Amino acid sequence: MKRSRKHRLLEHQGTLHAYAMAITREPETAADLVQDCAVRVLRSTRVPADNKAFKVWLFAIVRNLWIDNFRKNKVRNEVSIDDLCETALPVQADLVIVNALAVRLAFEELSADHQDVLALVDIAGFSYAETAGILDVAHGTVMSRVSRARCALASMLEQEDVVDIFARKR
Repeated sequence: MKRSRKHRLLEHQGTLHAYAMAITREPETAADLVQDCAVRVLRSTRVPADNKAFKVWLFAIVRNLWIDNFRKNKVRNEVSIDDLCETALPVQADLVIVNALAVRLAFEELSADHQDVLALVDIAGFSYAETAGILDVAHGTVMSRVSRARCALASMLEQEDVVDIFARKR
């Protein structure tokens, strides 16, 4: 049975939104990107039939919409640590929240290329080949960017003395 494009789109809505949040850092902007992507998908005359190609196509649409919006606005909103603390940390913050915040802040310090590739590979779960298709770069470029991004992220987290919650459970 052939699924409608609406059902196929809904199947990927959660990961699309997670990817949009990773690249925009703003819930409203991320929601707008996913909604604009849905509009494009539903209006499109040509939709990939293959499920993998369809998923890659969706993420490419979100990325291209974000790039278009970025170019239009020419200003990238930066989130300050005070803003994050006000919205993300309760008065009695536990270690998981502190670590998540540290990872998020370190992620935001990465270059745009590194954020993009980690969002696609580690958050959205794309293979290197699929990521290469979305970003329109060589497979080897994706591999090197992922490696460098992960090393940079680990280095930043090491410097920040992130609490090892697993060490405490031993």
